[in-house]
Amino acid sequence: MLYIKVLGHGCTKSARTAELITSTASDLGITINLTMESNPQVMMDYRVVSSPAVVINERLVHWGSTPQQHMIESWLNLITK
Repeated sequence: MLYIKVLGHGCTKSARTAELITSTASDLGITINLTMESNPQVMMDYRVVSSPAVVINERLVHWGSTPQQHMIESWLNLITK
């Protein structure tokens, strides 16, 4: 199982990022535990200054924009192999 955090301020981009990750993982048959995090201190701990950001298994993999589906597929496939 992958543990994924979407860091953001509860904006539309953060919600869309979470939806894309959830649907992509489902399409690939990968089990994830996704949480949304809006606490500014948590974002500072990851050194994120622009959201949304994506953390997979405690590793920051993306920040500053809504990721494209092919990017998400790449992260999920690399981490599960």
